[in-house]
Amino acid sequence: MPDFIYLASQSPRRRQLLEQLGVRHELLLPNVDGDEAEDTEAIEVVLPGEAPTAYVERVTGLKLDAAVARRARRGLPDAPILCSDTTVALGRTIYGKPDDAEHAARMLAELAGHEHRVLTAVALQVGGKRLAALSVSRVTFAAMTSAQIDAYVATGEPLGKAGAYGIQGRAAAYVEHLAGSYSGIMGLPMYETAQLLRAAGFPL
Repeated sequence: MPDFIYLASQSPRRRQLLEQLGVRHELLLPNVDGDEAEDTEAIEVVLPGEAPTAYVERVTGLKLDAAVARRARRGLPDAPILCSDTTVALGRTIYGKPDDAEHAARMLAELAGHEHRVLTAVALQVGGKRLAALSVSRVTFAAMTSAQIDAYVATGEPLGKAGAYGIQGRAAAYVEHLAGSYSGIMGLPMYETAQLLRAAGFPL
């Protein structure tokens, strides 16, 4: 059994959470150009009528498929490959990463004063076997004035984050209540991830 895993994610928060678990890992990321340039935006497009749970599980599976192919193409040593994806949902509406500051402000205005769900799917490829888990948390945002939203967006923190916020950053000032997995909201639910790694033979 290898003593490390591949992490197919650019997120520094996911790396940090894996380190917290004490899991040795190496990044398995696509090259930014050439034949390995992957169209992540195309993978993350929501299908018509797609429910948030189906969406986040499908996207995670597609990202893991790409990572499995990447490892084989590069001739890298065999080891488990971990992939994760997070989305925010208000009812059946899916909130991915905002396109720009204006889009982020619109998202936050819709989430403010309501409870939303944060869904994080995790998948682990171990040889020919795929293990998967889903973490669902509920977050209630306090009401926010447009000035508060603009000030938060101006920090740049919402860009690149599902739902246009990072719970580990300044958005915490507006989180009235949460139920579920704090690490799952950050992007990698540690309990579910540890379960998958134990099932794969890692001594956690």
